[in-house]
Amino acid sequence: MVRPNVNFCSLSGIMARLFVLVALVCSLASFASAERNEKVLYSFQGGTDGSLPAGGVIFDKAGNLYGETIEGGSTACPPGWCGTIYQLSPPTQNGGAWTETVLHVFKGHNQNDGSSPSGSLIADSAGNLYGVTGYGGSGPCVLFGTATGCGTVFELTPPKTKGGKWTEKVLYNFKGGNDGDLPTGPLVFDSAGNLYGATEFGGGKGTTCDVFYGGNCGTVFKLSPPTIKGGKWTENVLHRFAGIGTGKQYGDGAAPNAGLVLDGKGTIYGTTEFGGDGTGVCQEGSGFDGCGTVFVLKPTIRKDVGWDETVPHRFQGRPNDGSGPFGGLVLGSLGQLYGTTRGGGSHEDGLVFELKPPSAKGGTWTEGFLHVFTGGSDGSGTLAGLRRGSGSNLYGTSAGGSTAGGLIFLLKPSTAEQGPWSFDVLSTFKGPPDGYDPLELTVGNGGVIFGATLYGGTGPCQSGCGTVFESGP
Repeated sequence: MVRPNVNFCSLSGIMARLFVLVALVCSLASFASAERNEKVLYSFQGGTDGSLPAGGVIFDKAGNLYGETIEGGSTACPPGWCGTIYQLSPPTQNGGAWTETVLHVFKGHNQNDGSSPSGSLIADSAGNLYGVTGYGGSGPCVLFGTATGCGTVFELTPPKTKGGKWTEKVLYNFKGGNDGDLPTGPLVFDSAGNLYGATEFGGGKGTTCDVFYGGNCGTVFKLSPPTIKGGKWTENVLHRFAGIGTGKQYGDGAAPNAGLVLDGKGTIYGTTEFGGDGTGVCQEGSGFDGCGTVFVLKPTIRKDVGWDETVPHRFQGRPNDGSGPFGGLVLGSLGQLYGTTRGGGSHEDGLVFELKPPSAKGGTWTEGFLHVFTGGSDGSGTLAGLRRGSGSNLYGTSAGGSTAGGLIFLLKPSTAEQGPWSFDVLSTFKGPPDGYDPLELTVGNGGVIFGATLYGGTGPCQSGCGTVFESGP
């Protein structure tokens, strides 16, 4: 398997994605600016401390932040840097600086470790961190004539004594075939401790998704912990995406995004960036046909036939629908699904959508728009999914905006039934020394928001090496 020449700084998928890039009643939200105080907590310097954050940040009980960088750490992972896992500790006194500690530097394929981590981390109750790397591991995938591995799932365990070293363990090495290739984060746990995630390629199905990897369109996988201490984790592919078949107008999704959602019944909800409707609006080069999908996976009684997939929505693209759903979904209290698209809409700058489940068995899901981006002061497109705040409020990020560096927005539902949602700009990013291109958000106590930007800051990288920020009242 030989991979093409790619740009590790591409803003799609793991920010290093391996390809060139019904009722549509449009209740458009009004939008206004309610600027908050935003400050940079840390600027990456592009060397051993890391560069280009892979996603957002998560908290521990002590108030420390944890995240990943796509690059930096070490150059032992040809053709690029290996990436890091970092911790940011809050200042010990008012007005002090946050302190960065690199917990792990990835070592790459040559040392059977991952490289180029993807998406945000997740944590269990014991404080162990879990994530994926898009490259590395022991798999046979090749890039630029060099064996780079097909990606990994890893665990990072905290030290038993204060000040000790964290321990990293690869839980699974992807092989690039039927099991998947190029995993994207974040992962998600179920109540039994199983991990679920997606790979953008591999799976062995589909002949139109990507000419470089044999056309395979990606997977959704489950990783089960060992039944005995010291045993191996077991991977099970729940669904292999097939894309749109040659000569077909409609089909399955392709290139599933990160950010799967599980409900209380074990049903999985997710999005694919391509596939679905191949009637011509979204044709993005060789194999990348279709504007993307929202999919649902349900377990079946027969374990030998995999999970049942349904596609409640195939995006139609501009001007009357979104294209390229991005960053996963948020599940509402009544079964609604909320998400974002990077393109489509009446301005071709993306939108925020809501899918309502059918009111009766056998009915169809209904799509509506919470906001259509105009490419002006409200931004253009998104680099991440939504996050839920208090009540039904939704927070998100978009690129562009009045200062061109991106922004944080808040969507609030109307107090009137079926009324439009309000759209408020909370913070804008100005670029170095401020952040640029905000990623996933974490909403803390009192509505204080933490996150990372892909670029910006004081680092010497072109456009900056990225930042971690705080935005509050």
